[in-house]
Amino acid sequence: MPYTVESLTTAADCDLMLTMANKQKNDLSFRRLSLERQQTSYAENAVELDAELQITNAEATALDTVIAALPDGETKDDNVTRRKRLELKQFLLNEKKVNFGGVALLDKQFDLARVNKEIEETDTFIAAVQARKAVL
Repeated sequence: MPYTVESLTTAADCDLMLTMANKQKNDLSFRRLSLERQQTSYAENAVELDAELQITNAEATALDTVIAALPDGETKDDNVTRRKRLELKQFLLNEKKVNFGGVALLDKQFDLARVNKEIEETDTFIAAVQARKAVL
């Protein structure tokens, strides 16, 4: 995007704009670092969550088979209670997967791409202001 740097009439104006742009760039660089770390963490979490969810689902399926074969009684009741706990665990894992798994990873990737574009544009702006300052 072409900037109307001609409106900057003194070197002091340029210095002010450069200071503000460099502060913005530093903030964006910090945000990028944070997003990169979150992206790494979410990528690791996504794999772990998927594995844990598969194990929990397999355990629930096996428990369903056991419950179906048991006669009414204390053992069956204990297994039904255990099955209910597994259902809660499945629910919590699915919630965690949304917040910290593959979906969240994709969201962080998108955020990171946007921040990178903002940094590129800030660099373009800084170069334009520096060029204007050199002319003054």
